[in-house]
Amino acid sequence: MIVDIAPHVREAAAQFGAGAPYAVKVVAGQLAENPGMGQPSGLPGIFTVTVEGDLFEDCPALAIGYAREPERIEIRYLNLAGPATPAEPSETVGQDQDQDQEQEQEQDDDPGSLAVTVREVADAWQRITGWLQRNAPNSHAALREGASAAAIAALEQDLTIRIPADLRSLWLLAAGDDGVDGAGCLPGNQALMTLGAVAAFYRQQMNSQAHQDTLNAHRPEYDRITVWKPSWIPVAAVGVADRTSGLYLDAATGYLGRWSRYNEGPGEELDTLVTYLEEMADMLAAPALATRDKPGLVGGALVWGSRLDPAVEDQWQPLIG
Repeated sequence: MIVDIAPHVREAAAQFGAGAPYAVKVVAGQLAENPGMGQPSGLPGIFTVTVEGDLFEDCPALAIGYAREPERIEIRYLNLAGPATPAEPSETVGQDQDQDQEQEQEQDDDPGSLAVTVREVADAWQRITGWLQRNAPNSHAALREGASAAAIAALEQDLTIRIPADLRSLWLLAAGDDGVDGAGCLPGNQALMTLGAVAAFYRQQMNSQAHQDTLNAHRPEYDRITVWKPSWIPVAAVGVADRTSGLYLDAATGYLGRWSRYNEGPGEELDTLVTYLEEMADMLAAPALATRDKPGLVGGALVWGSRLDPAVEDQWQPLIG
């Protein structure tokens, strides 16, 4: 039996610890001998093997997903193994909200859902970075390497919030954007925030909300102010060093939202992180069809037309095709 390991799985394995790539290779060898060793994931043709964390040095417990064909197996996703059983529903005043959050977590822990999410994020990001490498090398060079699984786990502990699978998958591939001339490569020239910036900004916003909560206690309900919610995880800022606005991922709903000091609206469309990255990749591949922003180049950097700096307007070359 031939066993292939998808390129994005090889890249992700190195982020889970020095022993993770070896663990994946061992499982590949075992699958060649015993293709039926995995458990059905809930997706047609997709199976999952769980690797216990104490079997390999410097390797956490992993969920390894693969597709099985008559004469070939492809390992398609890799992620931290989730809890064995979901939490019981909480019978409290906020029972409905708790049940929604539990359903989100069950989805995040389900190997089948993880397989789809990891593959979609990896595919979209590979399209984006491949385009940057070919057409905007300065922007490509500004992207930071992926974070380690340990660093993401430490951030979860610091913020006391679970990082959704899609954002965790992105951070394993790229953990920030140092930008070109202060601008990032995401639409609107926004920059993917580093994990350190995420933690600092999250704490700042939660402190601001705590102050507002004190004031809200003396305000009528219609006049109460929400600056930040505990489930909002900052993802991208309007600039590398500019935090006046940006995008957060709501861990409770799975949708991106916008924060702004200028009370800008949330935008016309609700995006998940996957649809956001996929649309960015589509706009780069077919700029003539782009409607939400227009990509272009300034030298070796990707620059989007919606927030074009007047200082480089004469140098901006909009993409066609």
